[in-house]
Amino acid sequence: MKKEVLSQELAQTIVSKYIPCAKNKLVFSVEDALRFSVGYPRVLKLISPQAIHKSELNLVRIAKDMFDLKDHFAELVNIAQKNHLSVDGMLVQEFVPGNQLLIGIKKDPTFGHVIVLGLGGIFVEILKDMAFRVCPITARDVQMMIDELKSKEILYGARGQKPANLAFLSDCLVSLSKIHLKHPDISELDINPFILNDKTGVAVDVRMIVESAQPVK
Repeated sequence: MKKEVLSQELAQTIVSKYIPCAKNKLVFSVEDALRFSVGYPRVLKLISPQAIHKSELNLVRIAKDMFDLKDHFAELVNIAQKNHLSVDGMLVQEFVPGNQLLIGIKKDPTFGHVIVLGLGGIFVEILKDMAFRVCPITARDVQMMIDELKSKEILYGARGQKPANLAFLSDCLVSLSKIHLKHPDISELDINPFILNDKTGVAVDVRMIVESAQPVK
């Protein structure tokens, strides 16, 4: 069956019906990036179909003010030109502080859709600290998944940090674990990172692959 990688905009639109996503806007000029009323600091990402892992090419920047944003915008355009990347625009996104988690859905040939929770960000492939369950899941499943993580103390508030809002995380995971009921053609869904702090959480980067030639609505 043919597989299709959805645009981040479409993938996030689908995911936002199940869990909160960071406020963002796709822009095509620095003027549009400046006009987006999301406050500072804000995140700036270059969107290219040739750059799946944006951090490896240094395509994600945090702008602390308008002058910073202008500089970063020009730098990202320069990187794209040097690496011969086609550019689909710049994503301007709200900055949310917190722990970086990985949340994912994968269609397994034996078990069907399974959900994964783990430590996110740039250390996913290195640490491989993850827990899996067959979808859909319950709040009890989420608690067991959290306790299986080697890095769970980070979420519970290690070294004087505030504990993460695990009840909010549980609600998000239970909700997302039902996404396959409406969208059974989802082959892979990667949310990395999902930012979780002591108050709330948001999906920041969403990547979705579907087993269908037809766009998901």
